[in-house]
Amino acid sequence: MPGFVDEAQLHAKGGDGGAGAVSFRREAHVDRGGPDGGDGGHGGDVWLVADANQASLIGFRDHPFRRATDGAHGSGKRRHGARGTDLVVPVPIGTVVRERDGTVLRDLSTPGERWLVAEGGLGGRGNARFLSNARRAPAFAEQGEHGQERWLNLELKLVADVALVGFPNAGKSTLISAISAAKPKIADYPFTTLEPHLGVVRVGRSGDEVELVVADVPGLVEGAAQGRGLGHRFLRHVERARVLVVLLDLASVDGTSPAAQLEVLLGELSRYEPELLDRPRLVVGSKADVAPGTGAAAATGGPPGAGVAGAATAVCELRISAVTGEGIGALVGRLATTVVEARRETGPRSLLDAGLAEGAGVPVARPEPVVHRLVPEDLVVTRLAPHEWHVEGRAAQRAVNLSDLTDDGAIAEAVTRLRRLGIDRAMARAGAHDGDEVVVGQVSFSWYRDEPLDLAAGADEQDRPRRAARRTRSKRR
Repeated sequence: MPGFVDEAQLHAKGGDGGAGAVSFRREAHVDRGGPDGGDGGHGGDVWLVADANQASLIGFRDHPFRRATDGAHGSGKRRHGARGTDLVVPVPIGTVVRERDGTVLRDLSTPGERWLVAEGGLGGRGNARFLSNARRAPAFAEQGEHGQERWLNLELKLVADVALVGFPNAGKSTLISAISAAKPKIADYPFTTLEPHLGVVRVGRSGDEVELVVADVPGLVEGAAQGRGLGHRFLRHVERARVLVVLLDLASVDGTSPAAQLEVLLGELSRYEPELLDRPRLVVGSKADVAPGTGAAAATGGPPGAGVAGAATAVCELRISAVTGEGIGALVGRLATTVVEARRETGPRSLLDAGLAEGAGVPVARPEPVVHRLVPEDLVVTRLAPHEWHVEGRAAQRAVNLSDLTDDGAIAEAVTRLRRLGIDRAMARAGAHDGDEVVVGQVSFSWYRDEPLDLAAGADEQDRPRRAARRTRSKRR
């Protein structure tokens, strides 16, 4: 699996919404045509989709940016802007999405599972939307919202039927190359494998065969559960495996016995995730062709058949040699039987499992793709300083996201929206006092418990006399 990448970053940006139009119908022989500004189009969304055709996160290593298109602006004659195009980003099955602080947001472990990672901004409404009996000629519209923007961390945990676990240079890469078409790097020094490899193993005759996905996990060392030797990066690829194959080196260079290897490996798995010890597992001794046998036992004065070979017999269920082929057939057969039993107990985990089970005559319910959407934000009041507050929330920002807040009608509309959202109750619960400054989006105003909101407090000083004059003229009429 060349260029395998299991950690990457993603910068997702939803498309911006288009602005609503301020327009009035102007035609011959049509007196007071009224407002006819169209709405802006919504921005496109960014979706993450678990795709079986993706093997790693290499596509995000040098290009982490993903952005959907913006919505078009509205125009006159009630013509609405076009919606932005959604962006679908395929990721490998088993991708875990985290916040920058490590918080897990979503685990895309099912083929076809979709998650809305960045929502596009809503399009602004044109001035035709604000027509009412009290407001016959609204001269304002809504601006389009900015699309959601966020940085996220992506982490891949391989989804395999079998995971090969063992010390460095225990023969895992040689084994997976012998039972599948995978071609990992093989050498006679530790830590040859620095990235996991996947191999597909087919057992049985055509039409009645069992297909297994085997993962070659880089070698573990003592202390891997605490991160030694990149242990966390390697161990996470074992979490989703149905069956574990613990590979013990019968010809260890440093003389570590198979029993000692098994004790260390099981201890690391237990410390990383205790549930791993409950998984079905096979303990297999590798390099049987070069393992010390009777001759080694005789050289140490032991009885024939003792030594490493005798100790291996006590802890290993099978002895194999990937070079000569000894025990390979028996191992593959045991793996097929164990995996089929595990699939029956846990049910189909993917569409591939469902297809294999149906082919074997076992009726199953195919897993339906799951679609996850963002939870709407509530009104949140945060204290910035004494007598200064900040109101967050998409609905609150949209309430003041109007094109011209110097217009009396726009101010009245924004005040009405904030009142409906319950800003008075939220401010009172937060402990605000009369006269405190409140910031909502790009607008600031003074808040009073029993008086109307004065959104004009944030307007320019030069504009206030002009607004007052407009009020005086309207009263005189």
